[in-house]
Amino acid sequence: MKAAFSMLSALGLTAVMLACAATTEPAAAVELQTEDQKVLYAIGLAVAKNFSQINFSEEELAFVVEGLTDGALKRDEKVSLQEYGPKLQAFAQKRAEAAMAIEKEEAAKFLASMEGKEGLTKTESGMLYAEITPGTGESPAASDTVSVHYHGTLRDGTVFDSSVDRGQPAKFPLNQVIGCWTEGVQKMKVGGKSKLVCPAELAYGDRGAPPNIPGGAALVFEVELLEIIKPDAPEAKPTTPGTDG
Repeated sequence: MKAAFSMLSALGLTAVMLACAATTEPAAAVELQTEDQKVLYAIGLAVAKNFSQINFSEEELAFVVEGLTDGALKRDEKVSLQEYGPKLQAFAQKRAEAAMAIEKEEAAKFLASMEGKEGLTKTESGMLYAEITPGTGESPAASDTVSVHYHGTLRDGTVFDSSVDRGQPAKFPLNQVIGCWTEGVQKMKVGGKSKLVCPAELAYGDRGAPPNIPGGAALVFEVELLEIIKPDAPEAKPTTPGTDG
């Protein structure tokens, strides 16, 4: 599993950070005073995102830190990496699959709770759709390229991607994005804004789009259709919602 491999490869980066900090006792609260300290802290945040699907407990993370510290400082190893190294991938995959199963269960509850709310109607595919602001222009076909502003959140409201926050509309062929978008944006007219609630099978499925979108996640988008780009306009580079592309 590619996502699991990414999580494990991030361990090497973590070791650098731990080696810098291992000679001192951890403080109850870290104060970031210098640019280097802020960069080091950012390294920790970046690595933590790669671990998001493993879902370490605080107790488990202590063992990870111990192994990283021993390796980085060339101390005696408590287990053989030759014996346990091959088990890392299976461990990460098992944890990712367990997290995905929980997420799928919670996503199903979320989708059921959203039906009928805020004018949302369920389509045959399972997507929930609501018009927020009616448009007055044309509706795009699946083969069209569109320009949109969008704001994407997880079921708990966490923002994972937003062209609105970036201040830059996204342009992409409508038949080269997630199924929820291909279906939902075709229902819109230029100038309109709609809400799309997407089950995982119409979004990123069981694999998700780590680290921002868990496997099995239901997604919520608010989409404003700005323009249908005609064939004689410059070709747009495809941008898949949710990947900060």
